[in-house]
Amino acid sequence: MKIHINGNIKEFKGIKTTPEELIIKLNLNGKRFAIERNGEIIPKKDFNKIYINDGDKIEIIGAVGGG
Repeated sequence: MKIHINGNIKEFKGIKTTPEELIIKLNLNGKRFAIERNGEIIPKKDFNKIYINDGDKIEIIGAVGGG
């Protein structure tokens, strides 16, 4: 499976994955971010319910704190 992540093509085994599985594969556990799939934000509560498929365009936006 090939997906576009922040403009770069990444290849993973299998034909689909969930955002939750993608987070683990990209070592993003414990970090704050939002995930957008094909132009739509995926609610965090749906990270294990929605599938990312071959060819999808994913944007991962990290949260930055400060004040």
